[in-house]
This record gives sequence, C-alpha cells and structure tokens, in this order.
Amino acid sequence: MPLLLHLLLLLSIPTTSLSIPMNCSDPTRLCTSFFSYPAHPNLSLPHLQSLFDVLPHDITVDVPSDPSFLFIRKNCSCSPRLNHYLTNTTLTVPDSSSAGTTVSEAAAAAYGGLEFPPPGGPRPAQPGKVVSLRLMCGCSSGLWNYLMSYVAAEGDSIGSMGSRFGVSMDSIEAVNGVADPDNVTAGRVYYIPLDSVPGVPYPVKDILETPAAAPALAPTTFYTISVDQRRHSSTFPYGWILGSMGAALFLAVVALLMYVLFKRSVCCSKILGNHAKDPDGRTSHKFHIFRRATFCNVSGSYLCCRSGKWKPTSDTNSHKISIPTGVPADAFDMEKPIVFSYEEILSSTEGFSDSNLLGHGTYGSVYFAVLRDQEVAIKRMTATKTKEFMAEIKVLCKVHHASLVELIGYAASEDELFLIYEYAQKGSLKSHLHESQNKGHTSLSWIARVQIALDTARGLEYIHEHTKPHYVHRDIKTSNILLDSAYRAKISDFGLAKLVVATGEGEATATRVVGTFGYLAPEYLRDGLATTKSDVYAFGVVLFELITAREAITRTEAMAVTNTERRSLASIMLATLKNCPSSMSMESLKDCIDPNLMDLYPHDCVYKMAMLAKQCVDEDPVLRPDIKHAVITLSQILLSSVEWEATLAGNSQVFSGLVQGR
Repeated sequence: MPLLLHLLLLLSIPTTSLSIPMNCSDPTRLCTSFFSYPAHPNLSLPHLQSLFDVLPHDITVDVPSDPSFLFIRKNCSCSPRLNHYLTNTTLTVPDSSSAGTTVSEAAAAAYGGLEFPPPGGPRPAQPGKVVSLRLMCGCSSGLWNYLMSYVAAEGDSIGSMGSRFGVSMDSIEAVNGVADPDNVTAGRVYYIPLDSVPGVPYPVKDILETPAAAPALAPTTFYTISVDQRRHSSTFPYGWILGSMGAALFLAVVALLMYVLFKRSVCCSKILGNHAKDPDGRTSHKFHIFRRATFCNVSGSYLCCRSGKWKPTSDTNSHKISIPTGVPADAFDMEKPIVFSYEEILSSTEGFSDSNLLGHGTYGSVYFAVLRDQEVAIKRMTATKTKEFMAEIKVLCKVHHASLVELIGYAASEDELFLIYEYAQKGSLKSHLHESQNKGHTSLSWIARVQIALDTARGLEYIHEHTKPHYVHRDIKTSNILLDSAYRAKISDFGLAKLVVATGEGEATATRVVGTFGYLAPEYLRDGLATTKSDVYAFGVVLFELITAREAITRTEAMAVTNTERRSLASIMLATLKNCPSSMSMESLKDCIDPNLMDLYPHDCVYKMAMLAKQCVDEDPVLRPDIKHAVITLSQILLSSVEWEATLAGNSQVFSGLVQGR
C-alpha cells in the first residue's frame, strides 16, 4: 500500500520538471545542502534571500568581482510521504506575472528547474501571493560532506560540470547514476558532491546591488541619530531618495525626533526633581536609572525601567542610538529597556576580551561584564541581525517570568548591536550535560535535573498560554536554557520567537524553518508551521538529554567506526523505549541513562520522565501533550524524587551529589 500511494502521488504531480528527486537513504537524516544558482545583473541579494528563505551568510559566490554562480546553503531533510530529499521555501509571485501564468510556470521561472513540481501546479498564479514550495536537495551517503543541486545547461557534460566545480567525473557519475558522461539532459538537476563549502564570502556592498527594476525587498540598513551628525553622510542608507524632497523629509524626521527627545528629557528631569530624594534627604537609589540611560515617554510614565544598582552614565552628550530603518516609531512603546552607551559596553567587557567571552550563540557572541556594579551578560550581534535584535527586545519587554531570562537593556554602534541580560552564574544546561569536563562543572544530580525540566516547562507554559499574545520560542535547546546560582533554569535567546495566530486547527504561524537540527519537529521541517507543539517536541528532546546526557544529534556506536552518519537522540530513545513496557523492566533504558548519575536515581521517576519525553516527540503533533500537562507531570515526578531522596538520608554520597548539583 505505501508503494501504491507513492506511485499515485507521483502521477498526480505535473511533469513539467525533467528532474528526479534524490531518494532518501535514511528517513531520519538531516543535512546541510547547497544550490547552484546562476548570477545575472538583475538579481538582487534581498531577492535571492527571499527566493530561498536564507540569510546573507548562507550565500557565497564563485568569483567575488564577477560571479557566474551563486551558492545557497539550506538544510535538507527527507520527505516521509515521498521518500525524497527536499527542502522548504516560499515564493512571492511577481507582480509582473502575465495573466494565465500557472504556479508551476512561476516556480520554474524563479528557480530554473531546482523546484519540485508544486501540488496544484496548473492552478493560476496570483501576483503577490506567497506560495509554499519545495526544492530538490540531497544528503550525502557518506563519501562526501555535502551535495549541491545544479541544473544542467545546454552543452553541459559530466566533464564540464566536474571542471567547473573542481570535482572528479567519477564522483558525479556515482552520485547521479550516470553511465554515459556525455549524455547530460539540459534542465535536469544533477547532484555535485563536495568536500567543503563552495564559493567564498563576499562583501554585500560590492555585489548584487539592487537595480531600480528588480522585484526585491529592501535590504536591512541602519542610520544613526545623535547630537553629533558629522558622520551622517556615510551612514545614511536612503540612496534611492533623490533631490531636495528626500533631504527635506530627512530633516523633518530628525527635527521631530529631536523634539520628542527634548520633551522626554524635560519629563525625566521633572520626575528626578520631585522624587530623587528620600525623606531623609539622601538620593534614592532606585532613581539612579532615570538619567540619559532611560527612555521616558511624553506623558511622564516609565516603562520597562529596571530598578537596582544602576548608576548614571558620566557621558551625557555623545550617546548614540542606532535604529533599524523601517522600524515604526512606537516599536518600543509597550515597555522600554535601558539604553547604554557603546563606551559603557566596551569598557565593561574590557574591549571584548577573550577572557570575558562566555560563548557563541545562534546570532552572536556573549560576554560577561560588570555594568554599573552589576554582573550582566552582553550579546554582541552584527547590525545585519536587526530582525533577531528587534524580536528579543519586543518579546522580553512584554514577558516577565522567573523561568525566562530578564532583558536589562541594549546598546548600538554604527555596525553592531548589543543586548544586555541578567547574568546566569552557572552557565548553560548544555555545558553541564555535554561539556562538564571542559567547563569544570560537576555532574547534575537527578533532583537538579527534574527541577531544571520543571522550570523550563513553566517558562514555556507562560509564553504559550499566559501571555497576550501567545508566543512560540522556536529554538528550545540545552544551550538556550541557562542556570542561575541556585541551578534554577531560565529560557533565553528569543531572537527566533514568533507570535502564534489563531487558525481553524488551533494556533500556528507559517514561517521559514529555523532552529537547530535534532530539536525540529517533523511537521515544522515539512511545512514550516511553527506551533506550541513544535516547542513541545524540542522540550521532549531536552528531557531525553537530561536523562542520557547525550546530544540531540548523536553518533551511534555502530556508526562511530565509519564516522559518517549521525542519528537524532529522539529516534534512538524511541527505539529504546519500545523494549521498556514498564519501570520494572527497563534494562535497555538503563543502558542509556547518564553514567554520571551512578545509579543514584529513582527508577520509576526516570521511567516516567522518559515516557513523558516520548509523548512530547510523537510524530503526530495532535498526540503530543500541551506543555501544561508536562508541568503537572514533572511536578509529580519532582515530589516523588524528593520523597525518594528522603529515604536515602543515610547515604552521604547521594547528599554530596545533590549539594553539588543544586
């Protein structure tokens, strides 16, 4: 029956494409793949990003000065229904599309044969409509690191493709099953085996400049607003605004902003004058934050201002605030974080010294700093990460919970952005589970692991159910779960967070696939549909990591010899739990439990957590529990674990582990 269904699906797809998608060698396989795309003068970088749903650093070129080909990096996975390697993207049908153009024709014009024939391809394409598509990608079977999808042109041969990309003919023939090296079909996708990332990075400004006629989105740029406007001419990006009208508009905006800032400073001064003293005449500490480092709205109310040991900055004239272009003036109106000067950031991190480096996140490096006498963590991002920067500020200024990391403020220079968070003294959960020897950490006790799981679940429950609007995090993983001095967990890194909107089938939001392999739910990989259940899936993987101390994508013992393949921890644990009908017969599960626990755990509680994780990673999102169910279950597991601990009061080894792991 599966074979018959597969044949019917193939027959129902329009046969406009000459290409045959690559069959999956492993249905659970996830890999990095590449696409070769011809460069031409009317192609803009933002348009290319939009076509493939990628970021600028995912695009390289063969020759920076005069490229013939662009190389696009995208994640590739197996489509379970078709058993083909495919990747998701979206196409905005150009407004210039002629009447009668079909979806298939629009996709073929945009991707030149890289696209997998879309379902409903013969239906008319509506200009401006966003269409979900899949592109034909490939995962290497082990002889090569990557595969690149390339559409053959007229006159191509296996020899010319090998010469163009520096690959042997034998390799291309082996991957594509080609018997005759001269028998190459123009317009067909061929998979080029690669040992390294193709092409070289390029400076955005030197290539692919957006022409006036190109149907592209405006690139992300910054301009600087400050009292000192001497550098304005080099940083103002609106090159397309011509003549005096553009200049007049800019001056009007600057005048308006200067007026608003002046009104705010007057407001802040009035409140300082009325409230800066305690009854005994001493300066009230909590009002130290209300100086230039804090926004104040015109009405005089203060939002998102942090009380505590914040001292006024000595620099009151040179402070600069970089604002992404296109961001509305009321972007921060809900609540406003503290704004720090770049000089403060530079000084507090000792010039971004390596000794202050805490680690590297998804979108930047994180540094330890002492800022105005308080320990903080500072995320350093490039100015191209405006979207993630804005997402974190807009989310963290609206959500406040003990299990979510607290945003203190931000800063910006001409080419960098900084987010300032409360400091988590014990680092990330990942460093305790997977890097404990390198980081000098002791192993976490069982009780500490259950408490961390419960804290994380409560943080997710808050953003899923108790905020208005609701949010989906989209990047839950052990490196984004931070531990404070008491080993209590806090969820961090909201740069990928999204609002979820009501649909006929619950709450969901369609988006390009982002996140970390091993934690991505199957339906999210397949359809790009982010829901609270996709966060639940990632949380289930974290539970498996807490039990096993293995990474989300791990190498099996059988595969370690060849050093070629990896499997997801979820698939390994699901196979293991098939042989564990109850907590009384869980020998196969015991083999997976972190040996650092030294058998110091209640077996029934470990089994219950493993079964909860199994439910969370169910392939069908409908069958996954809500995070509220996980909170209730983990609360019961924690209570039972504490009772178990009480029965071992005489075991000093147990108490030693508990003290070290809390």
